[in-house]
This record gives sequence, structure tokens and C-alpha cells, in this order.
Amino acid sequence: MQGVFLDTDTLVPGELDFRTFDTLLSWACYPQTRADQCAARLEGAQVVVTNKVVLDAATLKACPSLKLICICATGTNNVDLAAASAQGITVCNVTGYARASVAQHTMAMMLSLAARLVPYHEAVRGGEWSRASQFCLLDHPMMELSGKTFGVIGYGDLGREAARLAKAFGMQVLVAESFQAQGNQSGRVPMAELLPAADVISLHCPLTAQTDKLVDAAFLSQMKPGAVLLNTARGGLIDEPALSEALRSGQLGGAGLDVLSSEPPSMAHPLLADGIPNLLITPHNAWGTRESRQRLLNGVVENIRQWQAGTPMNVVC
Repeated sequence: MQGVFLDTDTLVPGELDFRTFDTLLSWACYPQTRADQCAARLEGAQVVVTNKVVLDAATLKACPSLKLICICATGTNNVDLAAASAQGITVCNVTGYARASVAQHTMAMMLSLAARLVPYHEAVRGGEWSRASQFCLLDHPMMELSGKTFGVIGYGDLGREAARLAKAFGMQVLVAESFQAQGNQSGRVPMAELLPAADVISLHCPLTAQTDKLVDAAFLSQMKPGAVLLNTARGGLIDEPALSEALRSGQLGGAGLDVLSSEPPSMAHPLLADGIPNLLITPHNAWGTRESRQRLLNGVVENIRQWQAGTPMNVVC
């Protein structure tokens, strides 16, 4: 049975143990794959592993031999699930692997913004402390997290872990109602109640038609003045020009983003412009500790094993 891994470089394979993975199938592994290379590389393959390479309807139609798609991630927006289902292709993802890594990164961004670590570091490096007339600098107002409210939008594995860590800082947690009407809403609050109450809002929901540009100008205008927005989920959740304006106007106290709507972003991206205050951006690496990446690879291995045994797990379609 032939398997293809389309973008191994996303895992930095030299740092991971691939021995079990290598024994599952006969593999063709590619560091990266462009859209125009997909069909040729998948010809005759039964199993494909993709992290971020897009498998759209046209690509899947050109690959009739495919039986299993293993998404090397939790998010599924890079695979046309309807097209896969129509072709009888099983699609599996991996959950839980980045719990510690993403929650840790979320807290790091929140702490950095609350303590204004970046501007203070830059002030020290720029000589402002050395030129100061007193022993400390207090030019950038800081926020004490204890007693503040941490709002969570998306209360799955990652949202729950972020909420648990926020409580360790003495924060109160509000959880937004689920976007799934049939979900359990016990203990959750409507968005209209969460937005004006939260001092920090952290996004952990998937990108769907329902959540696309969820954080728009109206959303931002309802947030508590000076609040902080965190996004370690998907860049498409945010209307980025609206966020830029909210930061520039001072409506928002800060934003920590690990994701943007286009990745890698163009240097012309609206959030990479000069002069946007209190904006911290990291390059979609919240999930990327070595331990997290190994758990992810192990999850892909287990998905393939269970599928081979006729008992597929983590099936999304």
C-alpha cells in the first residue's frame, strides 16, 4: 500500500522519531508540495498525510485511488470534506497533541501584553532606562491579571486548558455559548454578555462559515475598552483591517496573534504595517514544541493503524 506525506518540513522531521511511521506503508515523503504538484504526487496512492497542503475537490477527483486522508493537525479547513465523503475517502485528524504547547503560548502572549514586556525591552535596548532620572520606567501602563476576567470563545481541548491556566493567575473565566445549537450550553454565556465583561478574550474555535471574520468591527466595538484579544486558532476568525483600526484608535488595549489570514503573510499584510500599537505576532508556532510535534506524528501513526485494522478513529468524515 502506497502512502504520501506532502509536507514533512512542517514537522521539522530531523527532530522527531519517524521509525514507527516508516514501517506502516511504502512512503513517498516530500518536504513541501505546491498545488500544481499534488495530483502527480498522489497518483496511485491510497493514503495521504497533509498538514497544510490543500486537498480541494479538483485534486481529490484527480486521485481516485485515495482511501484515507490523515490531516496532520486538528483543523480540517484545508480538505474539502464534502468531496472526500462523496468519493468514499475516510478523513482523520489529530486532537489533543498541542494542548500544553498552545495553552502555554497563549499565556505567554497574555503575560507579555499585560506586562508590556516588548516595549519595555525595546526601551532598555534603546537606552531609555540608562537616561532615566529615576530607578524605573513606568511609561507603558501594565495590567495585573489577578481578579480580571478571561473570556474563552471555543471551549474544546485547547480552550479548556487555556482557561485552567488563566485561573492559576487568579482570573475569573467566562465561556461563550457554543456555535453549535445542539451543544451543551450549561455554564456558558451569550456573546453579548461576554464581550463587554472580559478583560482578555482568547479565541480557540475552528474556522467555519459561521466563524469566518467573527471578530469584526461590531465585535470589537462591544469589547471592554482596553481589553486584550488573543488568537491561537485561525487567522480567518478576524477581520484584520478592523483589528488594526481598533488598536490604532486605542479601543483595544492589545492583541496577541499566532495566526494570520494568509500564511506566510505578504509584507503588505495590514497587520504588518508600521505603527500599530500593542500588537504581538508570532509565526503560527504556538503548536510547535518538539514534544507537541512528536505527539502529532504519533497520532497520525495511530490513525493509520486503526484504519488498517478496520476500526478508524478520529474520523471527521
